[in-house]
Parts: sequence; structure tokens; C-alpha cells
Amino acid sequence: MSAASSLLTEDQFLCSICLNVFTDPVTIPCGHNFCKACITDHWDIDVPCQCPTCRKDFNTKPELQVNTLISEMAAKFRRSTQLIPEEVPCDVYSGSKLKTWMFFLACLMCVFMAWMVSEQNKHDFFLLKEEYEEKKIELCKTQAEILQMIQKEIKHSMELSKEDTNRQILTALKESVESQAELIETIKKKTRRTEKLAEGFIKDLKQEISELKKRSTEVEQLYVAQQKKLSKQNTLLPESDLKRVQQYEVDVTLDPDTAHPNLILSDDEKQVKHGDVRKNLPDNPERFDYCVNVLANQSFSSGRFYYEVQVKGKTEWDLGVARESINRKGFILLSPEDGYWTIWLRNDNEYKALAGPPVSLSLKSRPQKVGVFVDYDEGLVSFYDVNAEALIYSFTGCSFTEKLYPFFGPGLNSGGKNSAPLIISPVSH
Repeated sequence: MSAASSLLTEDQFLCSICLNVFTDPVTIPCGHNFCKACITDHWDIDVPCQCPTCRKDFNTKPELQVNTLISEMAAKFRRSTQLIPEEVPCDVYSGSKLKTWMFFLACLMCVFMAWMVSEQNKHDFFLLKEEYEEKKIELCKTQAEILQMIQKEIKHSMELSKEDTNRQILTALKESVESQAELIETIKKKTRRTEKLAEGFIKDLKQEISELKKRSTEVEQLYVAQQKKLSKQNTLLPESDLKRVQQYEVDVTLDPDTAHPNLILSDDEKQVKHGDVRKNLPDNPERFDYCVNVLANQSFSSGRFYYEVQVKGKTEWDLGVARESINRKGFILLSPEDGYWTIWLRNDNEYKALAGPPVSLSLKSRPQKVGVFVDYDEGLVSFYDVNAEALIYSFTGCSFTEKLYPFFGPGLNSGGKNSAPLIISPVSH
């Protein structure tokens, strides 16, 4: 192996998702590398798209192309780590005066010994005790064959009465036995060292497997709990319960000073939709400049309030409440941790509650009008399908310490597919 390749380490070619050497490596915009299949599967369940290493978010899913340079380097690294002994030239017995068959035997021994004891063999660490036993059996067979051939040659030499040849054979036999003894001792030392390293490796591996099993169990329990919670929530409400929250109706209007420049608000500030033309508006601190959102003029810091929003005809929308100190510039992550308690619709039929992590919602009907109810003091935010009189989702146990503003996101126009506006509607009693 060349000096350049010896500088490469396994960590440089490991995918941080599957922890294996890269397969079809791709580089995402933040500069980090992953297996193409790993990052694709990760983004299929992660909303929005985010780098698993540096946590950078991407507004749209990046187009993935295989990084040919890293792919070739990973393939070379994988080949270099296969357990194939390198060819070793015989310089131990160069200059020997033995016959041709003795050159063959000597070369056979030195090649085998060089392969076994080479400090450059990168895979000594992975040689387990079972492999040593197999090599020891092969060595014994080789020794028996060598001795048998030497004995035949001695007998033949004696029959020919060639004293000089006999002396050379006996000398070669002595040297061969001494070399075998040294080889066996070297193998024993390397085996003891390898077994010690292997024991540590196996111990670490068992601990890692135990931690992965524990994490898998925790994720499974969380999923089951969420599904049970959803099955309880997505139920019809008695009419008295819906009427009870509707009695806290408040008059809500949209604040144009917070609206993204592409949003179009009605004159009565009750409707909002996305336009294709970006208006030249002052970039004041309150205004959203990247995500197409808008807040209400009204804020609430105690008590209960309720309002309804028509979402009929839309393929994408965001609704909920947000605290006053939210970040309104650049890319925004909708989550309670970042000050948003919201639900959304994507791709015309994918409903989610943007908790941490997001929760997929299985609704029995497609909401035409969504009711939003907040109990500030109880830390409760609930969403209702008004027409079906069904609870969609509730954020419970929330801790509110700032003013809360109704939050609206009509989504992109999408070439007219999502041109219908969000409409703040009066409650029908």
C-alpha cells in the first residue's frame, strides 16, 4: 500500500447515518457527505430537510448527485482493507547454495512468515482466535510436508554416497527447524496481542449494539404513544363542547406590517393569499422576509380566545399561534421550541401537527373550516374541524410567558393550484 493511501482512515469514509463505508456518496449544500440512500431515507421522514451533522435546514429538498471523487476513493479504501496478504519477495534466502527444491521450500516459509508477522498488515486487529487455529493447522501440514521432502532427499543423498550433499541437507534441516520455532513463537505473540485487541473491540461493539437497541425501543414506545393519543383526539365532539369553545370568539384581523412582500391582503384584512409579484415594502423588524407568513393585529396574554379560518380549495396552508419574540427573518422552523404551535397541510392531503417531532394526522374528512382555540392559563392550543365537529389535535402542557398572536401561512400560489385565500370567518352560532 502506498504512503498516500496509508494516510487514509476509515472515519473519513464512514456515512454518519449508517456508520458504514460510503455507498454512492453524495455531498449536500452544507458540504457534508452521506450515502445517497441514507440521506434520502432520512429526508423522507424529516420535515423540513435538514443536515444530520450540522443541523442546517434547506427550504427545498436538494437535488442529489453522486460525488464521483469520493465514490472512487471509498471504493479504493474498501479494496485496500480486504484480508489479502501482499506479495513478499524472498530476500532471506538469497545467495543460498541449496538445490532448486530447497529454494522453493525456503521461499514458501519466508512468504508465509512475512505475511503472518508483517506490522503493515492492517487487519491484525480483526484476526480472531478461530482464524489463528486454522492457520496453525495449515502450518503443521506445511511442516510435515517439508520434513517429508527433506527426509526423502537425505535418503536419496545417502544412497548416492554424496557426503557433501548430506552435510548441506542436514544443515538446511537444522536451519529450517530453528526458523519454524521462531515462526511459531512469533505467531503466539501476535495471537496474544490480537486476542487482547479483539476482546476490547467485541466489548465496545456489544455496548454499542445495546445502546442502539435501547434507542430503538424508546422510538417505538414514542410512536405507539403518539398513535394512541391521535386515536383519542380524532373523535367527534358533543355539540355542547364545540359550542363551549366557540363562545370565546374574538375578532381577528391581519397585520400588513408583518406580511411577507408576496402576500396579498384584502381591504378588510380578513383574507390573505400568495401573489407571484414581490411588492417593494419596508423591511421592518416585524415583517417576515423569507417564509410567506403573516400575524394578526391582535395579541393575547391571558384567558381564552377562539377564531375560525376557511381553508376550502387550498392544497397547502399553516395555522396556529406564535409568541411575540419569534424570529421572522430567513428560514423558520415551525415548532413549540421555536415559539410556534401550528398544524399544516401539504401536497393536498398530508396533515401534520408540528410538535417535536412532527405528528402525522389521519383525518376522517377534509376540513373546510378550521377552528383555533387557546386557553393561555391552562397551556392549551386546540384545532377543530368545524364542519365535522371533530377535534383535529391539541398541544397540551404548554408554558406561555409572552403575548400570543394568531398565525397564518397561505402557502405558495403553485401556478394557481393553491390560489384560494385563507379567510378569517365569523362563527356561526
